Amino acid sequence: MDYSRLLDVTTELGYLLAMSGAETYRVEETVTRIFAAYGITAEVFAIPNCLHVSLETENQQPLTRMRRIGHHGTDLDSVERYNNVSRRICAEKPDPAEALQWVQEAQKSVQKYSLWMSVLGSVIGASGFILVYGGGITDTFGAMLCGLFAGILSYLLTKWKVNALFNTMACAFIIGVTAYLYGIAGLSVNVDGIMISSLMLLVPGLLFTNAMRDIIYGDTNSGINRIVQVLLVGVAIALGTGAAMKILTPLGLKQIVSVQVSHGIMLESLTSFIACIGFSIVFNIHRRGILLCALGGSLTWLLYRLLGQWNMNSIECYFIATLFAASYSEIMARIRKQPAISYLVVSIIPLLPGAGVYRATFSVMSGDTAGFVSSGKQTIAIAGAIAVGILIISTVARVWSVYQQQKAGR
Repeated sequence: MDYSRLLDVTTELGYLLAMSGAETYRVEETVTRIFAAYGITAEVFAIPNCLHVSLETENQQPLTRMRRIGHHGTDLDSVERYNNVSRRICAEKPDPAEALQWVQEAQKSVQKYSLWMSVLGSVIGASGFILVYGGGITDTFGAMLCGLFAGILSYLLTKWKVNALFNTMACAFIIGVTAYLYGIAGLSVNVDGIMISSLMLLVPGLLFTNAMRDIIYGDTNSGINRIVQVLLVGVAIALGTGAAMKILTPLGLKQIVSVQVSHGIMLESLTSFIACIGFSIVFNIHRRGILLCALGGSLTWLLYRLLGQWNMNSIECYFIATLFAASYSEIMARIRKQPAISYLVVSIIPLLPGAGVYRATFSVMSGDTAGFVSSGKQTIAIAGAIAVGILIISTVARVWSVYQQQKAGR
C-alpha cells in the first residue's frame, strides 16, 4: 500500500470539498470512509479554514498532511461530483495513483456557468421574490437592475480577491443606491420590496445551513465559526444599505412611500420557483437538479403561506415550513444519491429573514430604536425557528442512516 499517495488522495478530495462549500462533517466523513474502505484508521480534523489528516503505516511510521482552506464561494456542482468520486473510490478501492487520477478528472469535469449566465442568475434571483414582498411589475424591473449591478460587482470583486465581507458590503451598497434612485425617480411603488428581494442574494443561506448541520454532527467549533461569519455578513449588509440610505437622504429618500400590492398564493409560489432557479444558477447547480431545488423552494413557500391562512403565528409557520424543506432535501438526496445540502440551501431561501435584516437597518438609520428592537427580535426568532427545524430533520436523518448501516453490518 502506498500510504503517502493515499494520504494525498484523501487530503486533496477533502480540500476540494471544503473549497466548494461542503459541510465540515462531510469533509471529515469522506476522508474517514475512504481510509476505512482500505482498512486504514486515520485521524481527520477539519474546521472552515484548515484540514488536517494523519495516519500510521504498518511499520508505525506517522504520516501527516495539512491544507489551508482559503476564501471560497459556493459551488454545489463540485460538491456533488466530489461526493460521487468518493463513493466510487470506496466501492472499487483502486490503486491510490488511479484514485488520484479520478479526483483530478472530477475536478476537470466540474461545470461552471459563464459570467453572463451567473449574472442572469443574480437578476432572476433578485427579481423573483418581488411579488412575495408586495411589489408590482415596475418594481420587478428595479429589482432586476439591482441584481444586474450586484452580480457584476460581486464577480469583479471576487476575481480581484477582495475580502468577502467587503464584497458583501459593496454589493449591499450598490443594491441600496440602485433601488433608492429608482424610487426617487418615481419608477417604483414599493422600494422596500425591491430592497428586500434584492438583498436575498446576500443573505448567507449556505453558511447558516452548514452551521446548523455542523452543530448537529458534533462539529461545534466549525458551527460556531460559521455562525459568527453569518453575523458578520449581516453587519456587512447593514453597513452597505445604511451607507446608501445616508448618502441619498438629501435627494428625497425620506419622501418615498412604499405601497404593498397583494398577490395570490399560487402566483407567489410560481415566482418563488423562478427566483430559486436564479439562486440555483448562483450556487452552480446544473441539469435537472436546478428544477428539483427550485421546486423545493416553491413548495416550501406555498406551505408557509397556507399555514398563515390557517391562523398560525409566523414563527410556527416558519418552523413547520422548514421541517418540510429539510425533509424534502433529505428525501431528494436519497433518491438521487447526492448531498442534501444542494436541495436544502435552495429550498429554505424563501424563508430566510432578509426582510428583518433590512427593516432593522432602516430603523437604525431612521433613529427608530423601538423599530430596531422589534425587527431584531423577529429576525432572531425566525432564524431560531429555521435552525431548530433543520436540526430536527438532520438529526432524524442521521439516526436513520446510522441505524441502516448497523442493520446492514449485522
